Amino acid sequence: MLVKTKGIVFRLTPYGDTSVIVNVFTDLFGLQSYIVNGVRSPSKKSKIALFQPLTLLDLVVYHKEHGSIMRIKEVKCYHLYQNLSQHVNKSAIALFVNEILNKAVKDQTHTAELYEYIANSMMMLDAHPKPENFHLIFLVGLSRHLGFAPNQTTEVLGVHWMDEPEEKLLEQLLRMDYRSELALTYAQRQTLLTSLVRFYQTHVDGFGELKSLPVLQEVLR
Repeated sequence: MLVKTKGIVFRLTPYGDTSVIVNVFTDLFGLQSYIVNGVRSPSKKSKIALFQPLTLLDLVVYHKEHGSIMRIKEVKCYHLYQNLSQHVNKSAIALFVNEILNKAVKDQTHTAELYEYIANSMMMLDAHPKPENFHLIFLVGLSRHLGFAPNQTTEVLGVHWMDEPEEKLLEQLLRMDYRSELALTYAQRQTLLTSLVRFYQTHVDGFGELKSLPVLQEVLR
């Protein structure tokens, strides 16, 4: 059956000589896989831009309950990022966010609410004048939608400990949104990030290590 839905691209995988398989998180069905034929051929190179990670899409898809790989009938980008790829800090944060999403977002209920959070977060990152703490706030917010939100610092720290000044900053962070400001040194930002990543590793099966983390840490110096 044909269905209209919104989606955000999580991952693009080449398939055959000219096709791709695109993993898209949709507001109606959660995480779905679609095969798109011919977009890697010389005559359709421009089409592949629609399926780059984190692109926000309006879709008309052929949906089949319990289908594994489906097809897209119509697709268009509904929000063009203005400076996500040109801004070094934002690009590094987007790379990190994309890896987090691919590792942490699996089969979900309340897909519309989660989709709205992710899509709005990416538009906020694109427009944010000072994105240096964005990824920290994103991780806390995403955990709420994934069902393991921390209410106090001890839930993040577990058996680990943190110096009192940093723990007070973590306590503030748990109550922040993207409009909040928190003055952090590079060392404090890395301490908070390490704790949040470890928190995700504890709560998400198979989370593992993050390849984008060293890049992010270097860029945000």
